[in-house]
Amino acid sequence: MRLRHLLLPLLAAPLLTACVNDSATYEIDNTREHVLSLIREQPYFWDGKVELYLVVSRMPYCMRRHSLGAVSVNTKVEIYQVPSGAFIVKAGKHLFATETQTCESFAKIAEEPAEGMGTLMGTFQVKDETLVFVKAEPPAEIPESQPAKPE
Repeated sequence: MRLRHLLLPLLAAPLLTACVNDSATYEIDNTREHVLSLIREQPYFWDGKVELYLVVSRMPYCMRRHSLGAVSVNTKVEIYQVPSGAFIVKAGKHLFATETQTCESFAKIAEEPAEGMGTLMGTFQVKDETLVFVKAEPPAEIPESQPAKPE
């Protein structure tokens, strides 16, 4: 009887090991109070998809969790900031807009905005089976054209 109680947890352990439940954070102004965090949840290892949630936070004023839906396990999520200070989130082929002033505004966007996506701030991606945020390289500065010297 005791053996049966020991075998059941041992047999169930491999079923739980492939599940995903992790997160990564983009610190907007290099403080832990103003962030966008991405959470991945996969309750069953046989499911090839994960549920994504975006936590928008500007403490102590607001914090909100928004669903991005189900995507494949290795989907990259790009974060763009538009001049108004709002953010565009690109999860695979899906686009969302959000802001951190009230943390309440969140909407799915049908297509890229006509005025552009804004500045790429970075990408949430899976590295070594762990979700990380990789900051985008700052745009290269364009050298000013120098007037031609008279000869």
